[in-house]
Amino acid sequence: MKFIVSSTQLLSHLQAISRVINSKNSLPILDNFLFELKGNILTMTASDIETTLITSMEVETADGEGKVTVASRLLLDTLREFSEQPLSFSINESNLAMVITSSNGSYNFIGQNGDEYPHIPQLEESVRSMIMPVSTLSNGIWKTLFCTADDELRPVMNGIYFDIAFNSLTLVATDAHKLVRYNTSYTSASIQDEETASFILPKKPANMLKNILPKESGEVEIHFDSKNAHFKLNNYTMICRQVEGRFPNYNGVIPKLNSYKIIIDRITLLNALKRVSVFSNQASNLVKLDFNNNQIQISAQDIDFSISAEENIPCQFEGEPIKIGFKSSFLIEILSNLDSADIIMELSDPSRAGLILPFENEPDEDILMLLMPMLLND
Repeated sequence: MKFIVSSTQLLSHLQAISRVINSKNSLPILDNFLFELKGNILTMTASDIETTLITSMEVETADGEGKVTVASRLLLDTLREFSEQPLSFSINESNLAMVITSSNGSYNFIGQNGDEYPHIPQLEESVRSMIMPVSTLSNGIWKTLFCTADDELRPVMNGIYFDIAFNSLTLVATDAHKLVRYNTSYTSASIQDEETASFILPKKPANMLKNILPKESGEVEIHFDSKNAHFKLNNYTMICRQVEGRFPNYNGVIPKLNSYKIIIDRITLLNALKRVSVFSNQASNLVKLDFNNNQIQISAQDIDFSISAEENIPCQFEGEPIKIGFKSSFLIEILSNLDSADIIMELSDPSRAGLILPFENEPDEDILMLLMPMLLND
């Protein structure tokens, strides 16, 4: 089996799928890439059993067909050092010796039998499908991924919940302290009137998609059954095992009647929080927001070190004064993941969750972010 391929093109594809490979694998063959040549199409696969990422590219010339696995780290480290040039790959099918020839030298690898590589899980007959623009899925994952948890006791929180209804798609992520609900739409789906479907995309494959989607265009096909989800893009295919379990009732925790509504410049608030939070207690990260007559006083203190800070910024707010405490790192994270110039903060009580909404949503999206407050001593 022989083929000639561009060094930088090959490296680009392999780097994209290499993020799937774990530093420690239960099966040694999972430290390898699977190469499969059919005609002049080279298909490359990386997997950790739970998640599999596949990409294809056209090679310049090809002779023979077959499949072989090769050590991922060794191959990547070699390819990184090449400038753009054609590389010739030659694989001996009897002993799986692989020789890469460049303009200046040759590099010898020993491959493993490609038939020993784990097979891709097949979807059940009860498969559901959905087609949506790549940009919509990319935005949804970017806006929700930061809210996923790392909770061994509640694994359903460790992913993004896809809630699919007739004509609408909702992506939700929460870690029990903060929550994001991202409403959008899809192009088509195998969903009938009043029917719903859902699955939980784990954090690792969500991160893979976050990195790959900005490079893609067109539409993404999503197929899923009760165990696995399958994302098909122009240049990549990802198959992953879903998080099993029932996602919490996210609408039930969103307060509906909020008597306080404040409009604030997002960047002004974000920068003030970053400055003031330096002076907060390192264990609690507490900042206090005091809303009163078109002004917010942001304050923090660390009694142990006798340091404190406060800053006043303008806002649009009329009504009875209200004080509320938040973990500054969470609030900074939420504000950093919104694009709107102005935000709306909706509050009902210092002990109830606060809502943070963009003043203007982008077309075809509706974002709501929720943050649980912290108890104030005064």
